[in-house]
Amino acid sequence: MKRVIHLTVNEEPCEVAVEPWWTLLDLLRDQIGLTGAKKGCDRGDCGACTVLLDGMPVASCMMLAVMAEGRSVTTVEGLMQSARLHPVQQAFVDYGAIQCGFCSPGMILSAVALLDENPHPTEAEVRFALAGNLCRCTGYTKIVEAVLAAAGGR
Repeated sequence: MKRVIHLTVNEEPCEVAVEPWWTLLDLLRDQIGLTGAKKGCDRGDCGACTVLLDGMPVASCMMLAVMAEGRSVTTVEGLMQSARLHPVQQAFVDYGAIQCGFCSPGMILSAVALLDENPHPTEAEVRFALAGNLCRCTGYTKIVEAVLAAAGGR
């Protein structure tokens, strides 16, 4: 039996009827149409489904949608403002940190959460913050450089 939940997604209030077994990822992708978060491992290991829940990165594949009741969710689509990329998104473009793009939304959101908490992280702190996000394309160097550049430009 579906249950109506109320949450805020990318600063927009939402009221959605959800099945009790739907994950937050299912809700975002299949019901709301936000496809930035990706279904990768479906076990919370790869970080492709990362979104910000009340500003903190979470694996949306591991969280039931009903648990988002009354909470605020930010997806990669919600970072742009006034048709301009968020500074972290722009740094990923500028530093070539995006290759296939599958991991990029999760990496970017994890980086945004880090920089919101620690505007001037060390390389080690960046690597630690991104540790829950796997990438098979870039080797992480350009991603770390992009996050450090975004920190310098804030």
